[in-house]
Amino acid sequence: MLPKKNPDVEIGRNSSLYFAIGLNIMLFLSWQALEYRTYETEDVDIGYVNMQAQTEEEIPIVQFTQTLPPPPPPPAIVTESVEIVEDEEIIEETVFESTEVTQTDAIVEYGDTDLGVSDVAVTEVEEVAEVPFSVIENVPVFPGCEGKSKAATVRCFNSKMLEHVKNNFHYPEAALDLAIGGRVTVVFIIDEKGYVTSIRSRGPDKILEKEAERIVSLLPKMKPGKQRGKPVKVNYAVPIVFKYSATQ
Repeated sequence: MLPKKNPDVEIGRNSSLYFAIGLNIMLFLSWQALEYRTYETEDVDIGYVNMQAQTEEEIPIVQFTQTLPPPPPPPAIVTESVEIVEDEEIIEETVFESTEVTQTDAIVEYGDTDLGVSDVAVTEVEEVAEVPFSVIENVPVFPGCEGKSKAATVRCFNSKMLEHVKNNFHYPEAALDLAIGGRVTVVFIIDEKGYVTSIRSRGPDKILEKEAERIVSLLPKMKPGKQRGKPVKVNYAVPIVFKYSATQ
C-alpha cells in the first residue's frame, strides 16, 4: 500500500534544525538587548572664559634723596708735657733677709745647756714580721688544740675553723631574695697577741662578703704563731661557699 503523503513536502522533517536556528537567533537578540547602552542627550553647560585685555597699572617712580652721614670729628690734639725733676731724694732699699737655717748657722741654745749627739735617745722600733700560715714554724693554736704535734695542730686548726664557720653560718635574707650565691674568700691576720685582725674578703656580692667577714670576726683569741721563737703575725685564708637553692 503506498503512502498518501509525499515525503519531500513533509513539514516536520527538519523541525530540530529549525528549532536550533531559532534558539540561536533568540540568544543573539537577547545578548544584544543586554549590551545595548543609552546616553543622556541633554546639553551640558561647560562654561566659558572671558579673555579680555588686562590693563597694566603704571607704577610711579619715587626719587629717594640719600643723606650722607656727618663727617667724623677731628682728632683731639694731645699735648705731651714732660716735667724734669731733679733726683735729689735718696730712696733706701729694703733688704729682705732669709729666715732659712743652713748648716753654717748655729743652733740656738735652750737655756744654758748644750745639746750633743750623745744626749739624743734613739729608740729602735722592732717590726713584727708577717708569715704565711703554710710556712710558719709554729702555727697558731686554736682553743682546744693544745699539746699536739705540728701536723696534728694544723689538722685541728682547720677542723676547728670549719666547725666555727658551720656554727655561725647564716644565709643573708637579702641574698636569698635576690637569689645570690657563690664562693667568698676571707683573708685575715692572727697578730702576735693571738687576735684576728685585718679581715678582707672577695666574693660575687657585697652582701655575701659582709656576712663572711662577720663569721670570721667571731673567731676566739688564739695562741699566736711563732717564727724562730718569736711571736709573729700569721695570715690565713678561708673559703666560705654560699650555695643558693630554691628550697632553702
